[in-house]
Amino acid sequence: MIIASLHWRAMTAIDLPAVKLLADRIHPTYPEDAAVFADRLAVHCAGCFMLRHDDALIGYVISHPWHFMQPPKLNARLGAPASRPTTYYIHDLALLPEARRTGAAAYIVAKLVTHATHLQLPNMTLVAVNNSVHFWQRQGFEIVSESGLDHQLRSYDQHARFMRRDLP
Repeated sequence: MIIASLHWRAMTAIDLPAVKLLADRIHPTYPEDAAVFADRLAVHCAGCFMLRHDDALIGYVISHPWHFMQPPKLNARLGAPASRPTTYYIHDLALLPEARRTGAAAYIVAKLVTHATHLQLPNMTLVAVNNSVHFWQRQGFEIVSESGLDHQLRSYDQHARFMRRDLP
């Protein structure tokens, strides 16, 4: 994708140090070990992308098939792909300020919707943090209120919201 010289491309293992730096800068209150990013890339590389502007990496998205109503805790490794996944989980969509409001985030979400639909999964899920609920609602996600999620969401913070988008 190219919007105003922005381009999404597949993430590779070479990108992992940059992903860690971006994550630390964009989400300082939600720290994750470098091993978590490597784990997600190994679990489902088809759902991991980098956003580039000229020669600079300015964002990323990490996503993978998973189990509905079981969002991974913050900074937790998966270890292996989900057997019999029941959702497509967006682990993180992180953009530096200069990449926001460019259409790049909506573009990659649409690509992930197409990918999840191709995998024949019934929905997509995520944990919204950093006041991102309104963005995700514009992408068709709705807040799921379920007391059983409280334990997983606490690893993020008290404002984290589990969200779902049903797929056709």
